[in-house]
Amino acid sequence: MEPQADIAVIGLAVMGQNLILNMNDHGFTVVAYNRTVSKVDDFLAREARNTRVLGAHSLEDMVAMLKRPRRVMLMVKAGQPVDEFIDQLLGRLEPGDIIIDGGNSLFEDTIRRTRHVESKGLLYIGTGVSGGEEGARRGPSIMPGGSPAAWPHVKPIFQAVAAKVADGTPCCDWVGENGAGHYVKMVHNGIEYGDMQLICEAYNLMRTGLGMTADEMHAVFADWNRGELDSYLVEITRDILAVKDADQQPLVDKILDTAGQKGTGKWTVMSSQNLGIPITLIAEAVYARCVSAMKDERVAAAKKLKGPKPALRPRDRATFIADIRKALYASKIISYAQGYMLMRAAAKEYHWTLNYGGIALLWRGGCIIRSAFLGRIKEAFDHKPKLTNLLLDPFFKKAVKDAQKSWRTVVAAAVKKGIPVPAFGTALAFYDGFRSERLPANLLQAQRDYFGAHTYERVDQPRGQFFHTNWTGRGGATASSTYTV
Repeated sequence: MEPQADIAVIGLAVMGQNLILNMNDHGFTVVAYNRTVSKVDDFLAREARNTRVLGAHSLEDMVAMLKRPRRVMLMVKAGQPVDEFIDQLLGRLEPGDIIIDGGNSLFEDTIRRTRHVESKGLLYIGTGVSGGEEGARRGPSIMPGGSPAAWPHVKPIFQAVAAKVADGTPCCDWVGENGAGHYVKMVHNGIEYGDMQLICEAYNLMRTGLGMTADEMHAVFADWNRGELDSYLVEITRDILAVKDADQQPLVDKILDTAGQKGTGKWTVMSSQNLGIPITLIAEAVYARCVSAMKDERVAAAKKLKGPKPALRPRDRATFIADIRKALYASKIISYAQGYMLMRAAAKEYHWTLNYGGIALLWRGGCIIRSAFLGRIKEAFDHKPKLTNLLLDPFFKKAVKDAQKSWRTVVAAAVKKGIPVPAFGTALAFYDGFRSERLPANLLQAQRDYFGAHTYERVDQPRGQFFHTNWTGRGGATASSTYTV
């Protein structure tokens, strides 16, 4: 029988099924396979009924159905399952065939896997897929990286099924070699953590601080979604606040305040620490989820640890709500600026050539952080491709300047009233640190040299020259080696 399938997808969880149906809608013949083969039959009998989707009960059958070069996409749990399937496929595929990992894999694993698969004569792609089950079905954001020679063979499929912006441009393009695609997806998820935390802090300021009802906050978020904060996450927040439980009370108030996480935010923070890049807002968003998980301890602490009553009493509530909006917008700019700082450092470390404006375009549609705001980022890099920091772009510099008074008003009011705003606060602290010509790190270096002979540089000597002082008169002249982690 002549091979007739354009691509195979392994893994029939929700994302895998919806991506297969999306590919089918765009005219591609897909062969579906799952380790539990009964799921293949169930899928063909239900969701994929009356489609061109084919089913395979073994990897051998799946491979036999594929046109050359064979394209096999893994939509399985990240980690060991990916490695296991790669090993099984390498024994069945041929040189020139392509293995694609569409899960949330750690970029370092993708670097390793690309090297391994290429050593066997095959090609490898690690691609981020964002947008959840709805995005997979109707058009996700797709961020592929890996073996460059593989891209022409998957480009028609990926760009057909991806989300499109207003002019029809697909939210999918080649990101870079080896782990670049999964790295960009990881940073996307980190920024997603930050955006969600900022929105939650704005919600808490209105709910706890101003005593607003869910219906009142629904109206506020609906208004915000028509302006500069127009985005998927603000949109769904608007919708969530309107949903009532069976007793007609807001459903959101019935949900336990403990947040989960799957690890990509943590990976982003770990990578930033390895590269020495201060993505403080994403870090606080990760830790805010950790604090939320300490529910029993927080309940006990609330009975013993006292602070001010959280009621905010602004002179004009409407004005203060507008201040919250501006604080949210300014903090959001900081989050993206930090995310782009991290991608720039990673590109240098791993020798990737990243198109920063293009990445913003990939995120314009289909993904969780999609927003009108991203168009401004693309414009910033179109105007100045070597822009070192988004805060230095004229548009964003002015936006932060215009929001700064409100931003400080909100953070100060929250601190005075004991309302936690870790993301708002760290965003402002980073901004103030970044714009400071001189920081107190001179004292810190003196302390390090005092107790550990770690040396320091001097303001009156060229950079790169290091000095040590015998601070006590007893330490001697030997200094430790100088290095930066």
